[in-house]
Amino acid sequence: MTITPVAETATGATQPPSVLRRLGRLMLSEYFVLVLCVAYVLAIAPFVPEILSWEVASNILSDMMPLLVVAIGQTFVLIIAGIDLSVTAIVSMSAVVGASVMTGTGGYLGDTAFAVPGAVLAMLFTGLVIGAINGFSVIRLNMPSFIVTLATRMFFAGAAVWYVTFHSTSSSIANLPESFAEFATGHLFGIPLTVIAAGLIAVVAHVVLSRTRFGRAVYAVGANPRAARVSGIPVERTILFCFLISGVCASVAATIYVSRMQTGSPIVGENILLDVIGAVVIGGTSLFGGKGKIVWTVFGVLFLLLLDTSMKLLGASLFAIYIIKGGVILLAALVDVARNRWLVGR
Repeated sequence: MTITPVAETATGATQPPSVLRRLGRLMLSEYFVLVLCVAYVLAIAPFVPEILSWEVASNILSDMMPLLVVAIGQTFVLIIAGIDLSVTAIVSMSAVVGASVMTGTGGYLGDTAFAVPGAVLAMLFTGLVIGAINGFSVIRLNMPSFIVTLATRMFFAGAAVWYVTFHSTSSSIANLPESFAEFATGHLFGIPLTVIAAGLIAVVAHVVLSRTRFGRAVYAVGANPRAARVSGIPVERTILFCFLISGVCASVAATIYVSRMQTGSPIVGENILLDVIGAVVIGGTSLFGGKGKIVWTVFGVLFLLLLDTSMKLLGASLFAIYIIKGGVILLAALVDVARNRWLVGR
């Protein structure tokens, strides 16, 4: 008669840890946010069944591409324990520079065969230059990335507005080549060109971080820059390249936005900063550096857009959407802090 209670006690004592371990493995899994996306869609679908429609899915996929590209660049910077607040200004500055090159109204290469390729190169060069300014300021002037990129964000956001006044009589630069719009509307084998471009960037970024010496250096610098330097890793060069990657990714996103809008606006990227940083943090990339994956960023961007789209379908106000998204991002940051404290205390 004493055996049964013992067995029950043993079973009762061992069962909760098993459940907790499974839950812990799920939360630490790189597919946790993807599972969260599926769970969220299933939970919200009874209230907004439209979210299961192909039209809404297509809109989410379309909105996801430029945000994903910017977030990929931000992932590199966050892994080295930095931050790039200038990405929105890079998008805006690249947009107006590219538009000024290919516009048919007094463009530098307007109405020529080199208008579109010249504009794309100008956008990429703009992102590269601003990324270089950020990187050199951090490694040469030993300035915190937060201050550096905040300053460049303010400077180039204003510079983009000033630039437009010299190239257009309106608040943006229009009359762009119709061929450039095909990048946003065109398909290859039934797949949108923007999805192909963003997908290729994501794959290349994943391979760079997970399969190359540079990728290992990025994680090492983010985890412990002093130990990385002692190990012979070029810390300064790694930091510089991460900011260059962030700048180029932001300029690639600018090409998508300009192609979609068919105009170069100096405010095209000013509202995406919260989404960019939030998506990367929600995905699981640590604010403390040394931890992050591109696949996590993909899932983070997807979750944030699902949240944003569902709130709009529910008729929520813009203020309510910002409050909810801000709360989710804050929760993700708190989880990151708790996880790092737990790892330090082990």
